[in-house]
Amino acid sequence: MRKEAVVLLNMGGPNNLEEVELFLKNMFSDPNILTMKSSLMRRFVGGIITLLRAEQAQEIYRELGGKSPIVGHTKQLVDALAQKLGDDVIVDFAMRYTPPFADEVVERLKAENIEHVYLIPLYPQYSTTTTKSSLEDFERAMHEHGLDAVTYEVKHFFENEHYNACILSRIKESLGDANPAEYELIFSAHGLPQKIVDKGDPYQRHVERHVDILKGMLADEGLNFSDVRLAYQSKVGPMQWLEPSLEQSIKKVRWGQGLMIFPIAFTIDNSETVFELGVEYKEFVDEMGLENYKVCKCPNEHPLFIEALTEIYEKMK
Repeated sequence: MRKEAVVLLNMGGPNNLEEVELFLKNMFSDPNILTMKSSLMRRFVGGIITLLRAEQAQEIYRELGGKSPIVGHTKQLVDALAQKLGDDVIVDFAMRYTPPFADEVVERLKAENIEHVYLIPLYPQYSTTTTKSSLEDFERAMHEHGLDAVTYEVKHFFENEHYNACILSRIKESLGDANPAEYELIFSAHGLPQKIVDKGDPYQRHVERHVDILKGMLADEGLNFSDVRLAYQSKVGPMQWLEPSLEQSIKKVRWGQGLMIFPIAFTIDNSETVFELGVEYKEFVDEMGLENYKVCKCPNEHPLFIEALTEIYEKMK
């Protein structure tokens, strides 16, 4: 009987339009997202945000075919990793805000009498809003459902060579036969309120280090873009967020240059890569009069990402 399990953790996304409100409600009930100390205030503010954003979010997912692509890609990733690791290891996944939740995954592992659980949050860089939140949620489920297993965790993997080779492969794939010198490359990271970083969240430092690593790899590969920069997307609300914003960076693209975006904070395509970058920012780029706009795919189920996850698991053993 298999005694080990690798569990991939991610934020999740609606599996249908009915889950959009559930997704928003769970996200804005998370104390790692809304960090006020009062749970009553968090529920109040979270409820207002959910109410204000639900209709617009449903329209986005309607444009995406009625669901987020994140679960489908994750299932393919799990299947590929399971085939790579063999029959002696169970591979599963849990989402933070939409099914499959940690509770049901833990119940499956408990039924298999799993003794060792290897948790891999699918966030390349560590943040309290993502990595910490997902790990805490799975550990809660283990305690509440009585899964008595030794747990191993990885906190970030942006330095993994196979993972970064995967990113370069996606960039080459998007570039095709085009000359990189005719494009500016922006690594777009999901934004974060400045106050969270000021409290010690290492996310910004990790993202900046990751971009530096990739710049070196691009140079080694002879991929000489006219410029390579970092920007932050997805800002909401009036508070100060990490800068420069993606809008600010796009405005600085030189006339006549193409623009390529790689979503550096995401491993799996979702509404913020497919719709926000692929549709909304495309409209913004068109308004700026820029041509040749390309958005790279996330690693998804790329073979090099499978290699990276395999290596991460083996190093935890």
